[in-house]
Amino acid sequence: MAVFTAGELYDIAVGIEKNGAAYYGSLSEVAADEELKDIYRGLADMERHHIAVFQSLRAGAGSGPVVPPVDEAEYEAYLKALIDSSVFTDDSVAKQLARNAAGPGEALQLALGAEKDSILFYSEMRDLVPQREREAVERIITEERKHVRELSDLKKRYS
Repeated sequence: MAVFTAGELYDIAVGIEKNGAAYYGSLSEVAADEELKDIYRGLADMERHHIAVFQSLRAGAGSGPVVPPVDEAEYEAYLKALIDSSVFTDDSVAKQLARNAAGPGEALQLALGAEKDSILFYSEMRDLVPQREREAVERIITEERKHVRELSDLKKRYS
């Protein structure tokens, strides 16, 4: 029996986005470079927008379990592993990692890892939520992919 409902998946997504917003917000506070400060602020704002989208989807989510495309117990363990292995386990960890980054290169590498983790989780989530909600999740995945490209370019410049 699957223990995840669509609502629970949205709750997890909200947590991921809150941790990302905390990380980028902390980076904007400690960055010496004004361009990086602005970019981090913009990324934090985008994460807050994603929070609002997922909260809106959560409000309309049903309470029944999602039906995974494969063996339920194995898929449930896979999703839990994705969640447990994420770069930022909570917002306090995210803030601490931002403060302790050795420089922009390390901070950007951590951000890249977090964005990739979120894309992976949201890609799995998209296939589990009701059809009518998939387009909104796909838009967020597309935005997260843009973040990966932007962060990768920045990392090349600041490493």
